[in-house]
Amino acid sequence: MKTIIKYVLLDLLRNRTVIVYTVILAALSISIAGMEDNAAKAVLSLLNVTLLFVPIISILFSTIYFFNAVEFAELLLAQPIRRKTLLLAEYTGMAIALGIAYLLGVGLPVGLLYGSPAAITLVISGLFLTLIFAALALLVFVLFKDKTKGIGAAIVTALFFMLLFDGLLLSFIYTFSDYPIERPLLAFISLNPVDLARILVLLQLDVAVMMGYSGALFKEFLGSVTGSIYTVVCMCCWTVFPLIMAVRIFKRKDL
Repeated sequence: MKTIIKYVLLDLLRNRTVIVYTVILAALSISIAGMEDNAAKAVLSLLNVTLLFVPIISILFSTIYFFNAVEFAELLLAQPIRRKTLLLAEYTGMAIALGIAYLLGVGLPVGLLYGSPAAITLVISGLFLTLIFAALALLVFVLFKDKTKGIGAAIVTALFFMLLFDGLLLSFIYTFSDYPIERPLLAFISLNPVDLARILVLLQLDVAVMMGYSGALFKEFLGSVTGSIYTVVCMCCWTVFPLIMAVRIFKRKDL
């Protein structure tokens, strides 16, 4: 497994897309830090960059890479290698490569310039989003045989969590506004890792106006510390469950 992870990781670290992704994140991080004197405002701006770029790049690039590596996977499976080992090794290499890209692009500038609890939480949230959407990409890969359909499903998945989910959330709030929906709404929000990443950072900042309805709910019912722990647990589940499903499906998939 270590050999496969090493091969995938070295291949990805030389990939132009990963390098460009790192450079763009670094350029945005440094420019935002240069324009904002207030650390809290800079973290909020970098949070928006993270929520905009990390999910779509992670899932789209990972999906394309997994489909392009099908022949490599078939070659390895001709050897005495378990399917679970191969799949998790490819995911681990992808997650490490994209995680390094995010750490160099956002984590390093933020750590050097700020180093506040909110800034550290921002980096943790970005890494979680990287792990989650790479795992979702792996699930998309095992669900679809056709590369075009798989890429389309990856784009739809990213757009759903980034854009459409909030529309459904607002519809839910509007439809059941006459009922006490606060606690059910907490469970509903937990179904979106992008919202969870945003809330995790906002709970560390004293920006009540920016928290929105969902963030205010987390702070009111769970508090900052408990809310942060709950959010981290939910994001861990978002990472693990797609991987478990992907492994189970891949074991039975006809290559």
